[in-house]
Amino acid sequence: MENGTAHQFRHCPQTLVDDRWRAGDVQQATGWLHRYHRRMSTSRGRSGGRRAGRPVERRRRLRTVDETSAGGLVVDHLRRRAALIGRLDRRGRLLWSLPKGHIEVGETAEQAAVREVEEETGIIGRVVAPLGTIDFWFVAEDRRVHKTVHHFLLRALGGELCDDDIEVAEVAWVPLGELESRLAYADERRLIRRATELLADSA
Repeated sequence: MENGTAHQFRHCPQTLVDDRWRAGDVQQATGWLHRYHRRMSTSRGRSGGRRAGRPVERRRRLRTVDETSAGGLVVDHLRRRAALIGRLDRRGRLLWSLPKGHIEVGETAEQAAVREVEEETGIIGRVVAPLGTIDFWFVAEDRRVHKTVHHFLLRALGGELCDDDIEVAEVAWVPLGELESRLAYADERRLIRRATELLADSA
């Protein structure tokens, strides 16, 4: 038997091999051999796979990007109302917010606010005063984005309310007294309080 199958077991722990061989179960002994070598090959550090407790891959570092947008609250002074936009979140909920968007190359923040308000609501406005700035962080694809949004108070000059913008689900005129309860984000609700003060001063 030294030149037969038993010779294949010479590199394994002798007591375990002998016990299985004496039991006459060649198939089980062969299966045990395969499992033994597989365990050995995955427990030898650099040549046999990763060490215990270490992740398979290091977490990919996200690049940081700064983005700047502008928008605001466009108010119909005669009817004491303002235009808000509604967007659907990932759960399908309609969330109301102030219109806003990216500042294009060559634009000032005020120009971008007027353009974005018209694109997202259909209302043409003129900047009356700054309301304030909001900044926040979020992750998009392989980027960690720091976004700054400049908001302005605008007086409605003309146009018709419409939701032609593909990113906008709904547009509505909302009475000034209901703006805070309608807006989904606390930072924008704080801006409405500032707008209320400005409107009171200009009355």
